[in-house]
Amino acid sequence: MTRLTRRGLLAAAALGLGVRGAGSEAPRFATLDWALLETLLAMGVTPVAAAELVLFRAVAVEPPVPPRVVDIGLRGTPSFEALRLARPSLIFSSNYYAEMEPKLRRIAPVETISVYARGDPPFARAEDAARRLGTATGREGAARDLIAATHAGIERARDDLKRVEDRPLIVVNLGDARHFRVFGPDSMFGEVLARLGRTNAWRARTFYSASAPIGIEALARFPEAWIVVLPPVPPDARRLLPESAMWAAFPSVQAGRVLQLGAMNPFGGLPTAQRFARLLSAALLDPAGARFD
Repeated sequence: MTRLTRRGLLAAAALGLGVRGAGSEAPRFATLDWALLETLLAMGVTPVAAAELVLFRAVAVEPPVPPRVVDIGLRGTPSFEALRLARPSLIFSSNYYAEMEPKLRRIAPVETISVYARGDPPFARAEDAARRLGTATGREGAARDLIAATHAGIERARDDLKRVEDRPLIVVNLGDARHFRVFGPDSMFGEVLARLGRTNAWRARTFYSASAPIGIEALARFPEAWIVVLPPVPPDARRLLPESAMWAAFPSVQAGRVLQLGAMNPFGGLPTAQRFARLLSAALLDPAGARFD
């Protein structure tokens, strides 16, 4: 992200100001959490400020972020000055940012809504997050619509996949040519797999939805599975894996059962669940169009 100057902060904050008379200004929302950001956007609520928007646009992809939303910098170390200049009336945060909550409360009231918590399935929490955001923003109907659309999208993908051979899947991010992060049954991806009627090949315990780093050799334990790679793919992995004798020896690789999906938020909410179901079903229906090589 480009370094923020004071002049840049003032200009960015000005872009987020609505043209309203005194006493008639609408509520102004801000958030640090990406799962909450994508949920707000999917409900038709545009926050005045959010964090790491350049990376969000590349990783989460959808829903699109309007240009007028002020980027307040890194999620873990946001610019409190930029946030203050955006003049939010309510800040949505999550358990990931609990340590900075006292500073956030000096700017505006804070409502903490967490999609991810140890031991709790994230899908139900994502539904609850949508309902709570709907209540807080006066968009209860939009929250209900988002929940219904997510269930309908997953059900459509499940019906489409009835035409595809039922094999287990293992969903991974590649860390480098020798290690990966795997998403377990307690991840959003794992929950969507179950709702699609598919088996997550990785049954071992994960921590906050994923485990890393795992040695690449562990993939040999899943000879019948589809390997589903989520971006980003590090350049060294892209370069070295095709030359790796170990990689080439995996049965899934030999059988051409390695797919790469489009980018998505690994710790997202209901919009991520919809995107994963849609992209995965499309890839399994047309593996040649999503082949990882």
